[in-house]
Amino acid sequence: MPLQPLSRTAALLAPGAGYLIILAVLAGAIGVYLSDPVLSLVLLSVAGAFLVLAGVLRFASTRQRGRREKLHEQLASFIAHDAAPSFTTDTEGEIGFQNHAALERFGSRGGQTLARALAELFASPSSVIIRLQAKATALGAAREDLVTRRGHVRLSVHAIEDEGFLWRLEEMSERPTGGRGAETISLPMMTASKSGMILFMNEAMRRVVGERVRSLDRIFTDLPLRSGEGHEIRTPTGTARALVVELEGGGGRNEIYLLPASEVPDAAQDFDGFESLPVALMRLAGDGTVVVVNRAARALLGKIKPETRLSDLFEGLGRPVNDWVADALSGRVERRPEVLRARRGDKEVFLQVTLARVVEGGRAGLIAVLSDATQLKTLEAQFVQSQKMQAIGQLAGGVAHDFNNLLTAISGHCDLLMLRHDKADPDFADLEQISQNANRAASLVGQLLAFSRKQTLKPRVIDLRDTLSDLTHLLNRLVGEKVALTLVHDPDLRPIRADKRQLEQVIMNLVVNARDAMPGGGEIRIETLNEHLEQDLERDRAAVPKGDYVVVKVSDEGTGIAPDKISKIFEPFFTTKRAGEGTGLGLSTAYGIVKQTGGYIFCDSVVGSGTAFSIYLPAYDRLSDIVAGEEEGDEPSAPQTTSSGTATVLLVEDEAPVRAFAARALKLRGYTVLEAESGEDALDLVQSSEMPVDVFVTDVIMPGMDGPTWVSKALELRPGTAVVFISGYAEDVFQEGRKPVPNSTFLPKPFSLTELTATVQNQIA
Repeated sequence: MPLQPLSRTAALLAPGAGYLIILAVLAGAIGVYLSDPVLSLVLLSVAGAFLVLAGVLRFASTRQRGRREKLHEQLASFIAHDAAPSFTTDTEGEIGFQNHAALERFGSRGGQTLARALAELFASPSSVIIRLQAKATALGAAREDLVTRRGHVRLSVHAIEDEGFLWRLEEMSERPTGGRGAETISLPMMTASKSGMILFMNEAMRRVVGERVRSLDRIFTDLPLRSGEGHEIRTPTGTARALVVELEGGGGRNEIYLLPASEVPDAAQDFDGFESLPVALMRLAGDGTVVVVNRAARALLGKIKPETRLSDLFEGLGRPVNDWVADALSGRVERRPEVLRARRGDKEVFLQVTLARVVEGGRAGLIAVLSDATQLKTLEAQFVQSQKMQAIGQLAGGVAHDFNNLLTAISGHCDLLMLRHDKADPDFADLEQISQNANRAASLVGQLLAFSRKQTLKPRVIDLRDTLSDLTHLLNRLVGEKVALTLVHDPDLRPIRADKRQLEQVIMNLVVNARDAMPGGGEIRIETLNEHLEQDLERDRAAVPKGDYVVVKVSDEGTGIAPDKISKIFEPFFTTKRAGEGTGLGLSTAYGIVKQTGGYIFCDSVVGSGTAFSIYLPAYDRLSDIVAGEEEGDEPSAPQTTSSGTATVLLVEDEAPVRAFAARALKLRGYTVLEAESGEDALDLVQSSEMPVDVFVTDVIMPGMDGPTWVSKALELRPGTAVVFISGYAEDVFQEGRKPVPNSTFLPKPFSLTELTATVQNQIA
């Protein structure tokens, strides 16, 4: 059928052209009759311009009209046979075109507004039209579902360029909700606003509640509504329970249906499908009792007794599991997984548990989704263990530093007192006891330093076969007659680079532990072999990089170590022995020495069968030392004791008791001693004094400028001066045995009077 114009704007250009022609004729006529030739010429020119402009407007109008007519023809052919009523309107809402369906339903509405045409369907359509038109202007299209007097409809709109809109009214007869359509169904149904006001109730709903009510609180006793759950409703005969289904509609309206609770399907009936799912699942009642467990969940949790609650299966949430269940059931918490430890006696299992709220039989319950998190938890535990060991090491280093200062002062002043007493003196025995116990304390502190890896190692290239052979006679005396000691060596064993004395300490500690684990006797086996790792070896708390290693294995046939204690055996003061039988520092010392050497130590144990410790040490590569500029040499000779000296010593120590002892000890041997309590004071003394200084004796760690820093600056003024560094621990100053300054040596605290004076004399010599 022919289409009417969409809007009047398309015809505005044509009247404008007509007005210009009239003006052109008037101007030409006046120009002809004027006597003034100049004015006549001007008017005739204006008339010609008007005629030209009128022609342009006429052409534009014709072209615009042709384009619009073509667009309208296309729209007409597109919507002419659409089964849904369709309209075109201008920006003011005036109807321009109607298709066949719109004419049959609404009649001819040309020149009327769309709001007037739709007023017979629902009240106040203007607000809906304005809202949709604004959305279509911004987005290009919009739609909204509406409840009308004839049922559910969908009103959609599309913007047509910048001049109008195409509207389509779609009947939703397959979804009768509200009005006349909803009246035909026997299911109780109503529509309500977001605020709880009831907008419509069908006949079935009115029969249930007994009257037409205006708000939801007049019907339901337990608001707010939760779709898919059972709710109590008020009826003329009392309260009844019904399953509520709430569907969100357009325009802020929700559709609410009531279903008999007895007709709700029970999800537990689908047990076969639930049982065979490859995901570990459990169904829980509202109180946290386990109702059903599928096959995959039983594989993780083991056998579950009837009436078991979730709190009986798991621990480690940080709060009561029952509180977590209650929060999940009420919907107060989001579906965030929690990692829990399963209460299984046979093995340790960690599970990631997620609780999801479901409704079965009109009552809320929970579905627990389980996934194995044991490996993840193990990695977390390894990280925590690594952090703990690092923290203990830092603490041990700090404690050792302070203790060594105290022990240096105690043992040093004890040495000074012993110089004034001979062995026949009654006080000499007491002084000797003080000295011996100070040395025992120094040994314990040394073990702490070994664990914290803050001791100064003196690495050199060694052959483990020779080292163990030299150590065999001492090890045989340690193990006793009941225990057999067996050594097995690889004939082509590669050398290593390590501190021989410290490595011997590691072997001795492991052998002593193996002996104590076999009170009835047995065999201790020490084995050395070469091993090449093609890939990184990951085990326990470490990853051994690929490469060449020399492996030392110390195994026994003793009682073994329980699995829950293996992760703690390298911690300081941890021991499985009875009180008084050990300090708990043996394995921690071994751990520290091996790690500082650049190696790795692992433990394998079976309770009742024995334990084996494996030490991986990097095989020595002479080429790497050449590249690093290091040269191998013999061990430094032991300091030669001297009784006197004539040199000048600059002593720098921030601890007053240690400085007092060291100064007196050096003066007793004939040295001239200059004292300073900080690196800054020492540097000022070197710069201001002309007195020659033969040796600097300085603490390494001091407040402000440390020992190596001020010594480096002082050597620029006094080159060639000998240096003795003293410290409770060397921290990073003596990394990998390298000296921080040339012509220097290190004397660890605590030291005796004889060790101090001998070291100074050797440096001067």
